[in-house]
Amino acid sequence: MSYLPYFVHAENRASRWLITCDHAHNTVPPDLGGTLGLPEADMTRHIAFDPGAAGVSLALADALGGTAILTNFSRLVIDPNRGEDDPTLLMRLYDGSVVPGNRSAGADEKARRLEAYYRPYHAELERLANRRDDTVIVSIHSYTRQLRGRPSRPWHVGILHGYDSRLSDPLIARLQAEPDLVVGRNEPYPGHLPGDTIDRHALHCGRLNTLIELRNDLIETEAAQEAWGQRLAPLLAAALAESER
Repeated sequence: MSYLPYFVHAENRASRWLITCDHAHNTVPPDLGGTLGLPEADMTRHIAFDPGAAGVSLALADALGGTAILTNFSRLVIDPNRGEDDPTLLMRLYDGSVVPGNRSAGADEKARRLEAYYRPYHAELERLANRRDDTVIVSIHSYTRQLRGRPSRPWHVGILHGYDSRLSDPLIARLQAEPDLVVGRNEPYPGHLPGDTIDRHALHCGRLNTLIELRNDLIETEAAQEAWGQRLAPLLAAALAESER
């Protein structure tokens, strides 16, 4: 089968839930030679993808009876969770690692990667979101507990949102009621970047949405990813019901 820059899971489900995973895999596409010149140890780090996020996304989609769309290219190839004019769209240095395959990538190569990987993913996401008028978008990410030279992050899970927090507010309240969790609002990152996935496919369209950041050491195994999908599903369902009262 020829290479596709995304995977769609359970497309035929009628549910309004659409789970997105922008940094699902560390794949470097065949037309880039399958490598960006980084050692394997770097390609398995968070700089290349969001470890564990793909498994959580699939488990959550199944638990909610929804559809999931996942990228099939590393964020180092081009970052689909950035606007097309964002200066971090194509990273040459990330958390202390130089990316050799991006060092000489100029405007023409950036345009080629946009057309080959980034835009097809967003076009498919838009198609899936447009199947229903009441689509709810949940974006799943993971983050590393500690960046090089930075303090340890205390949160188990962060909920990110922009100006529309209709779904995020009740979800945060439910997560904060869980006694074993430290929950961050717009942590460890700000909740809104112009042109990012939520901005593009939810905020501009008025769709209910939230972005969930899980600490990646908590979702290292398939069992842990399944458990988090099962844990988040009823909390999201209850938060959705509250947001629409």
